[in-house]
Amino acid sequence: MHGSDGDPAVARDLTGVRITHIGGPTALIEVDGWRLLSDPTFDPPGRKYNFGWGTGSVKLAGPAIAASDLAPLDAVLLTHDHHDDNLDPAGRALLPSAGVVVTTVSGAKRLGGGARGLEAWGKTRLEAPGRPSIEITATPCRHGPPLSHALVGDVIGFALGWEGQRHGMLWISGDTVLYDGAREVADRLEVDIAVLHLGGVQFPVTGPVRYTMTAKDAVELCRLIRPRTAIPLHYEGWKHFKEGREAIEREFALAPQDIRRRIRWLPIGAAVELGASGE
Repeated sequence: MHGSDGDPAVARDLTGVRITHIGGPTALIEVDGWRLLSDPTFDPPGRKYNFGWGTGSVKLAGPAIAASDLAPLDAVLLTHDHHDDNLDPAGRALLPSAGVVVTTVSGAKRLGGGARGLEAWGKTRLEAPGRPSIEITATPCRHGPPLSHALVGDVIGFALGWEGQRHGMLWISGDTVLYDGAREVADRLEVDIAVLHLGGVQFPVTGPVRYTMTAKDAVELCRLIRPRTAIPLHYEGWKHFKEGREAIEREFALAPQDIRRRIRWLPIGAAVELGASGE
């Protein structure tokens, strides 16, 4: 099954959402005058990165949009700061130009500069004159198998809520496997748009162990959360992403129609209107 690629020519309503997939985990989210960037990765391809404990990767594709073309940015939503595939050197250099950086508590301490740190289910708010405030809720992530925290560190996802949403929140899963913390989102939040970090990450040193969700996991999570729109991200551009779009689509093809109809692939580099939360 091929999920539908977005059409950037779709008309926008006043409370619609526009998302641009820049590459890997990086996306620009625009809503009601706000410009929010997730997990900035803007290095060119070809470099090898060491993630620690014998893990690492090579970047295979550069960003579809240069960091210098994104200003102004109101906030960066950083699921974690300590892995280069979520915050590479060029992405790190961008942070001072963002109005606010929201990340993990440990990440905020490392970054300094007024970064806001959240534990799972903690909240913070973005406010600016003439715009609706956005409440950001951190959601749980486990970036690997049980007992892997010493290797993978702290990670969070983000649920975004603002006045006028009629069908639920916009949720970014963050780098996580499918586990009870991720399933808890279904019990605690109403989700309209789910941005799912996939890729089925693996490393040779740890064999078959996964560090992010597979497509099969995404199907199960969508069955629980039932978003109107589910957007795959974090599946291309890096060597350690072991499930690319073709493999993900094969798995989605086996899912019930009720799940398949929710999937929305975003063309990399093009802004896509999702009129979602205000229809």
